[in-house]
Amino acid sequence: MNASRIASIAIVIGAVAWVASGQAVVTALLGEPQPAVAAAPQAESRSAEQDLFAVAVHHVPVVDHARTITLSGFTRADRRATAVTRAQGTVVELAVRRGTEVAEGDVIAVLSDEAREAQVVQARARLEQRIAEAEARMRLIENGTLPALQRPEIEADLKSAEAALAQAEAEAARGFVRAPIAGVVDAVPAEPGQALQVGAPVAEIIALDPMLVVVEIAERQLGGVRPGDRAEVRLVTGQTARGEVRFVSNRASEGTRTYRVEIGIDNADGAIADGITAEATLALAAVPAAEIPRSALTFSGEGTLGVRIVDAEARVAFAPVGLVEDGRETLWVSGIPDGAAVIVQGQDFVVEGQHVAPVPFALAARR
Repeated sequence: MNASRIASIAIVIGAVAWVASGQAVVTALLGEPQPAVAAAPQAESRSAEQDLFAVAVHHVPVVDHARTITLSGFTRADRRATAVTRAQGTVVELAVRRGTEVAEGDVIAVLSDEAREAQVVQARARLEQRIAEAEARMRLIENGTLPALQRPEIEADLKSAEAALAQAEAEAARGFVRAPIAGVVDAVPAEPGQALQVGAPVAEIIALDPMLVVVEIAERQLGGVRPGDRAEVRLVTGQTARGEVRFVSNRASEGTRTYRVEIGIDNADGAIADGITAEATLALAAVPAAEIPRSALTFSGEGTLGVRIVDAEARVAFAPVGLVEDGRETLWVSGIPDGAAVIVQGQDFVVEGQHVAPVPFALAARR
């Protein structure tokens, strides 16, 4: 063996020894390497957590919510009546004009006498005569000059004369047209000098206090309104008032299938006129409901309106809902379990049964 071959063998042996010494140093510093199979489950677990889709959820409580609805309508006088003639004659005096305030029983117009006063004078004179005759005849009965059997006849004659006077006075009173209710004169169709028959209209009177606000309510909302419920009223003029439901109709309108509701409001100063456009906000009966953001609503695969929630196992479920009240930014709905975790962000990117990573979401931040 020549010298060059011996030198080559020595170099190889030296290199092997150097590599072996380096591996021993690494093992001393880091310890024995773990098998690749032992590290695989941890890597898969971290990968599965990273693959879960994150959704924002809000835990919504179910509470008794007093719903409100706003309905359009108009004001209407609580009472209106027409003063009419009760006798024929010519209008000799007209005591009112449009806008005049009158009390019940005030004289509105006077008709021509038409001999009615003369009939009163005649009936009064006849009554006085009957009274004098009755007194004289009663004395004769007491003295025994006349039989006592004439006493009923005397009393009957006297009552007949009294009735005739009362009838004449009632006929004379018909010549005065009086206000049937207290209020404001809205129209005066009669004129001085005009000849009127019995029952002719002389003046129309409306009572402005209280004032009514008349609205129409849909049949599906009818069950939530009761007489005595409070209402907030806003007029097109900018006036506002508080009132109370006085009447809820039990019969639907033929054309609209809606029901008439009347709200009474105070109008002692007469500032609210008849026929003004108005909006009335009514508080309906409270129902169990949950408040959610408008964006939380979605549709199921069958097209049902509802929300997606996350159950206790962090899986997605669908809950159909019913609309209770529509607000500007939030909705009040029924059908959600109390305290359910409603998905408010990401609900359109998950499906029922999917395992997700829920993240808390503050509803207050959306308002």
